[in-house]
Amino acid sequence: MTASTIFLWFFGGLLPLAVMAFWLARGKALGEAAAGKRLHSLPSFHGWYAVVWLALPALATGLLFSLLHLFHIMDIPAPMLLATAFGLGGVGLWMGLRHIEASFRARQAVEKIMRGMLFVAATLSILTTLGIVLSVIFESVRFFHVVSFWDFITGTKWQPDTAFLIGAGRESEGVAPPLFGSVPIFAGTFMITAIAMLVAVPVGLFAAIYMSEYASHTARSRLKPMLEILAGIPTVVYGFFAAITISPLIVQLANAVGLEADYTNALAPGLIMGVMIIPFVSSLSDDVIKAVPQSLRDGSLALGTTKAETIRHIVLPAALPGIVSAFLLAISRAIGETMIVVMAAGLRPNLTANPLEGVTTVTVKIVEALTGDQEFDSAFTLAAFALGLVLLIITLILNIISSIVVRKFKQRYE
Repeated sequence: MTASTIFLWFFGGLLPLAVMAFWLARGKALGEAAAGKRLHSLPSFHGWYAVVWLALPALATGLLFSLLHLFHIMDIPAPMLLATAFGLGGVGLWMGLRHIEASFRARQAVEKIMRGMLFVAATLSILTTLGIVLSVIFESVRFFHVVSFWDFITGTKWQPDTAFLIGAGRESEGVAPPLFGSVPIFAGTFMITAIAMLVAVPVGLFAAIYMSEYASHTARSRLKPMLEILAGIPTVVYGFFAAITISPLIVQLANAVGLEADYTNALAPGLIMGVMIIPFVSSLSDDVIKAVPQSLRDGSLALGTTKAETIRHIVLPAALPGIVSAFLLAISRAIGETMIVVMAAGLRPNLTANPLEGVTTVTVKIVEALTGDQEFDSAFTLAAFALGLVLLIITLILNIISSIVVRKFKQRYE
């Protein structure tokens, strides 16, 4: 019996039993009420209490057996797993039904269990984040045992073609040593991200101001969904548009003014990526600006300021924390984009300040390193984790800076 079959039988059998437990407990509580007894909790809470008593033992059994199988401690046959889970679930249901009576505080019991489940969910999310960070750090340390950390963060050449010779013990055969200078990669990342933000921030913010302050309710209800359609377009479609339409157009315009431009340049993906992340800026900024209390606007207008001055001096400062969050989300989206860069900017790590030349980004090189035919413990493959670690640190620094700015702004305007 395969894992998918076990999963199907487990949840396929657990869901009907949970529905049955809910209606049995609810019916028993309604019977208590029909007998003239005053229920402490609603009948639905009694039903959910029985569901919890049924589901938790069964889910705990399935989790325990899965961990035993995962760590190769014990291989549990599928029939035994299902029989044990459903048997314990039945025992739990029987114990839950025993508690159903008029004076039972089912609501408090269910809410206590739900608080525990929410705490477990929050803890799992934190542990997942910690696990991701630790896995990246451990693999990056392995890479920095082979390549100097200083050379990695300050080097201006990215030429890892001969990295496989290090793992094979043939690094002294007269070939050029591999170079893992990450400066060109991060320079290309920041250039494309900066171009994208130069497009997305003004357009998205102005669109948000118009929809929240000037547009009628009817116009806003139509414009906002149309603008958010941009977020649903697949990135590969944006990549086709950038490579087939925007890049040739940039080359033609550059030639018309006497400049040279590559067909794989940084400007095309930057412009298209800016268009792609406009909804992230406009939609979030619109919601934040709309949430500013109307009393602030009325007070400003009552003092004789114009509508534009009210927006500039009252509304936007009050909404700044949310707007900064929208900008950070847009930056993260731009930094993490891969497909548009691959199709329009190319794969060449080029240290340049000219947006008309081809560059590459961190995410592109990470994908290239992890999809090659080299061994997982080779220096070229491990370089992907080092790139991810540096990118993680940079993102953390940006978040800290933005938090400091928002905190100072709140202290000023509260």
